[in-house]
Amino acid sequence: MQDKAAYTPPSMWLAVLALSLATFMQVLDSTIANVALPTIAGNLGVSADQGTWVITSFAVCNAIALPLTGWFTRRFGQLKLFIGSVVMFTLTSFLCGFAHSMTELIIFRALQGFFAGPMFPMCQTLLLVIFPPLKRSMALALLSMVTVVAPIVGPITGGWITDNYSWPWIFYINVPIGIFAAIVVWTQMRAREETTSHVPIDYIGIAMLVMGVGLLQVVLDKGNDLDWFASTQIIIMTVISVISLVSFVIWELGERHPIVNLRLFKDRNFAIGTLSLTLGYAAFFAINIILPQWLQTQMGYTAIWAGLAAAPMGVLPLMMTPIIGRYANKVDLRILASLSFLTMGASCLIRAQFNTDVDFRTIAEVQLFMGIGVAFFFMPITTIVLSNLNGAEIAEGSGLATFFRVLGGSFASSLTTWIWSRREVFHHANLTESVSAYNPAAVDYIDKMGGASQQHMALIDKTIEQQAYMMSTIDYFWILGWGFMALIVVIWFTRPPFSRSGAPGAPAAGH
Repeated sequence: MQDKAAYTPPSMWLAVLALSLATFMQVLDSTIANVALPTIAGNLGVSADQGTWVITSFAVCNAIALPLTGWFTRRFGQLKLFIGSVVMFTLTSFLCGFAHSMTELIIFRALQGFFAGPMFPMCQTLLLVIFPPLKRSMALALLSMVTVVAPIVGPITGGWITDNYSWPWIFYINVPIGIFAAIVVWTQMRAREETTSHVPIDYIGIAMLVMGVGLLQVVLDKGNDLDWFASTQIIIMTVISVISLVSFVIWELGERHPIVNLRLFKDRNFAIGTLSLTLGYAAFFAINIILPQWLQTQMGYTAIWAGLAAAPMGVLPLMMTPIIGRYANKVDLRILASLSFLTMGASCLIRAQFNTDVDFRTIAEVQLFMGIGVAFFFMPITTIVLSNLNGAEIAEGSGLATFFRVLGGSFASSLTTWIWSRREVFHHANLTESVSAYNPAAVDYIDKMGGASQQHMALIDKTIEQQAYMMSTIDYFWILGWGFMALIVVIWFTRPPFSRSGAPGAPAAGH
């Protein structure tokens, strides 16, 4: 079963615009609600802790849907799956804005997350279909730009809409975009022929996938709130998740019609490329978590200013995308990926030199520099991941790789907060030991303040806390910096050629 390899729509760039807008909308929605959570929880009369289920419900169902993309594609076809996902995502977005209670909002967010799952892999697959072979690297570069810019724009847009209008509008803005994207993509690509197959439904595989991935995502989202394995609830969910996932892998490898094609990992480029994509994206995601969090909680930045400090990261990818897309197939993609890891790793090591006197300009300049690495990240690695896949395997591989990328982001989100807070406690304890009557420098400092009054000791503790968080932030950037450097070694275990004739991103035969 294979779809026709290539198809030229009546208007190439109109189709590309619609596909990109749909994907931008979906990626944007994964972050846009974060800054509005306190407002949403307050308006719907629930606690902040209950409000976080707005994020968790979306993440859980999105993680479940992604590995199922390959099966959905075989059953319904690429175009119908994409259009159906966009339409249902748009409808559930409207229902999220229309929700009158937290229960309704969580249900609609869960559905929205599920229908969002196939959108990115299908957009990637359809872009590879409509671009001619020599320009397919341009398609992947374009998609990587969308993937980078949307998470940066999300929190800033969400904060602005919430402050100036009301929180339902962070969901309502999806409606016109979704309608436009669905109509345009359908009219531009409906003439393309697709072959589908009615394979038996692997109900046992689906059940184990839902149980394993769903509980794993809940553990990652709620672990910090429940103090991880000090919580019986977390322990039970982790045990059930691990058993379900191990059983799922064993079952799928022996199933004649698996719901998820795990055999793709037999391919060296797919396995190592997916590992590099997952770990690289996890580290990239961690930067986007820890930097704004540190700026807002310790450096006195508002959410908008923290967003503006992080935003320069998206400038160079926007400018460099056409160049990378045009010339990437003339260079060994492992060199481009290594350049990406080297630049992002260097940016982390530069941040590890920061102190509490660092200014906005310095932070923004390092973000701008990191943009070089971001520009070279997604397109080369995605091309490596898909280089040996053909036909229906492209959608399956894209869905699987995207699933692991998203899962890597979830792990990064949980571990970042946990490591950051634990290292702060460690440094706070060490610094506090120095404030004693036996330390002449500490005694002299307290005397200059006017004595050891309760107010002065509170100020000293606040200073120690700020410095402890600064030291914890430095520790984490050291970890991320050397982690990126290690990935340079990993990516060289992939094997060229990465541009076979017929493979995604491949030049035509003879080139």
